[in-house]
Amino acid sequence: MRLFSKKTTPVLLLLGAVLMLLAGSGLAMAQDADPLTVEQLKAETDYTINTLIMFLAAVLVLFMQAGFAMLEVGLNASKNTVNILFKNVMDLSIGIMLFLFIGMGIMYNGKGETNPYFGYSGVFSVDDSEKGDYSTSADFLFQVAFAATAATIVSGAVAGRMKFGAYLIYSGVLTGFIYPISGFWKWGGGFLDQAGFQDFAGSVVVHAVGGFAGLAGAIALGPRIGRYIQGKSVPIPGHNIAFAALGVFILWVGWYGFNPGSQLTYAGYANAEATTYIALTTTISAACGAIAAMGFAWGLFRKPDVTMALNGALAGLVGITANCDRVSEMDSIIIGLVAGVLVVMGILLLDKLKIDDPVGAWPVHGLCGIWGGLATGILGTIPTEVVDGKETPLFNTQTEFFLVQLKGTVIICVWAFVTMAILFYILKAFNLLRVSSEDEQAGLDLSEHGMQAYSQSA
Repeated sequence: MRLFSKKTTPVLLLLGAVLMLLAGSGLAMAQDADPLTVEQLKAETDYTINTLIMFLAAVLVLFMQAGFAMLEVGLNASKNTVNILFKNVMDLSIGIMLFLFIGMGIMYNGKGETNPYFGYSGVFSVDDSEKGDYSTSADFLFQVAFAATAATIVSGAVAGRMKFGAYLIYSGVLTGFIYPISGFWKWGGGFLDQAGFQDFAGSVVVHAVGGFAGLAGAIALGPRIGRYIQGKSVPIPGHNIAFAALGVFILWVGWYGFNPGSQLTYAGYANAEATTYIALTTTISAACGAIAAMGFAWGLFRKPDVTMALNGALAGLVGITANCDRVSEMDSIIIGLVAGVLVVMGILLLDKLKIDDPVGAWPVHGLCGIWGGLATGILGTIPTEVVDGKETPLFNTQTEFFLVQLKGTVIICVWAFVTMAILFYILKAFNLLRVSSEDEQAGLDLSEHGMQAYSQSA
């Protein structure tokens, strides 16, 4: 079969000749261009690459909402499926608007030198009029995806018994105020950043904030009906492990926007190498987390538990998030293995304390978020600053670096837990927090939303 007829061949040859002439003239112009023009072309190319990759990273992080939704749905009763999906849609939607109006102006207010604890630069703090290394519109999409992640972590910890209205109130407060303030302390040039605290992509700033907010919610709500009977733990298994596994796979893929995307600039050899190296350490830690959680739980329970392995992978991802840019491959193995063991121990600890966290939100994000912050000081390279044109270490010893990491981690975790506990207990005092026992037993899909995810005939 002939692709081109005799009539079209001369036309194609002529077109090819024209394109070659244009390409040749363009190359000659580039070679003859003055250095300023070449620099402008390079700057424009770098800006384009940085902006487009940041946009793709933001999409990957936003896609993590689907992962959280599937994980939470799978590990909970089918009668709460609509409620869980609805919460994940709305904490993203409300979070976007509140972060646009309030959160972005708090988190990146530019006033760290004058007030390192709080500032506000106003609404709609998204301005592309002054060109930097990338578009501030893409930056907003990336940052708001992080805020939504911190909020949706809590959804799993409070599943099955929290009023929908109370969840919307909580979500708005976290994404509009609590997360942006602690985010400013580190990423906006606040006092923790000035002290040298390191958290590359948010083990503490994002995950520990969500994990400790979830812990406060779980304590304020109390356990689900039937979870503890006469002091004994009675597991309430999830209704669809396939959904849970799918959710973890989605989250793992989304993490390649979360961690490598936090490099922020990607053009050039050094940035490309750094971005892919971050992806490597992230992958290693996730794999080791799953292996360690499987092995540790297998030894304890005499059976390999897939839910422990799934949470172990997430634990490894959370643990490496703060330090993926500054640890070796061997260090990332250690971080993942420790995180995998910690998540199993955290689940058992909550069970012993009779704190009902249906998906293990605090063990994964809270406990392993702490580990990520501390592991940065234990295993990570000491950060540097440029003084008189030379790179100078911020700390004299690794111990000094670790103590700053410990201080910053504790401050952020306490901030999230205390502020969210106050909010949850205020809602509880006004009977706005938990559904009635009748509504809980019927399922939140029917009692809160008047519909079911699965038909009775299915």
